Amino acid sequence: MFLEIDVEHSVLVPVISEVVVSLLLFAGGYFIGKYREKAKLRGKDLDEYDFYPFEPDQNNFPQFNLKDFRLAVHYFLKNKDHTAARQLIFIGEQNNVRNQLESPELKQYEKLYHVYQGSKIEDDNNAFLENYKVIVRLLGQTFKNTGIEILLHNLMNPSRSIVEIENGEVTGRKIGMGTTMLVLDLKKRKERKEDKLNYELSIGDRKFKCTTIPIYRNDYGLIGAICINIDVNYINDEVLQKRDKLEEFFRNFCATDMKLQENILGKDEFEKANKGKKHWQQHDI
Repeated sequence: MFLEIDVEHSVLVPVISEVVVSLLLFAGGYFIGKYREKAKLRGKDLDEYDFYPFEPDQNNFPQFNLKDFRLAVHYFLKNKDHTAARQLIFIGEQNNVRNQLESPELKQYEKLYHVYQGSKIEDDNNAFLENYKVIVRLLGQTFKNTGIEILLHNLMNPSRSIVEIENGEVTGRKIGMGTTMLVLDLKKRKERKEDKLNYELSIGDRKFKCTTIPIYRNDYGLIGAICINIDVNYINDEVLQKRDKLEEFFRNFCATDMKLQENILGKDEFEKANKGKKHWQQHDI
């Protein structure tokens, strides 16, 4: 009897081992396949292709290029790239290509639109950027009348990228206006691991201190940017040179709309505040 059990045990062990190994290999193959499938679906960003349908004009402003758009449509009908094709559809819809394409080309575009589920694209990105629009609006209203402009670019469509702006009188821009080569610049900076922070812009006699914060999505890559622009000449020539302008600036800077009872101080700072400390640089408490 003991011999029979030992025989059965000696047979079962290698069988179970083979089953376990087979299951592990199957699972590994399954997940590797899923990873490759996902990577294939991810594809590239549209601006990595030579037919990216925007080109700068003589003033360095991007203009929609219908010829490159048509080339892209035909390419993505033959070569699958989920990311770039959906970016192309988004740009096409925003630039009203349905009224620009000839009948045969329009049929090809509608086929592309159906294959890549175009109906979901615009709403998806607009919804994603909605919270950023709120952030820009509220931050901008915090700095009213101080020469500080804050705006949001939707970079899926560079020719009409500004979708939210506060204090636009600083640069004279409005919702619906475009950007220059911001997409390409931010792409290069990402590769170099550089932030676009606290940089100077001089345009004619105007001078600005600027910060640009890119917004990325896994499915689309770079889709937007928040920009902060400070009118340096206004600060230097008006605010710092004229007492009434200086007082006005800081009244606007410190202006509030309501008064609440909340604590935003750390424990030590809270205790010091109750003992008479008035600001962060006071050290005699």
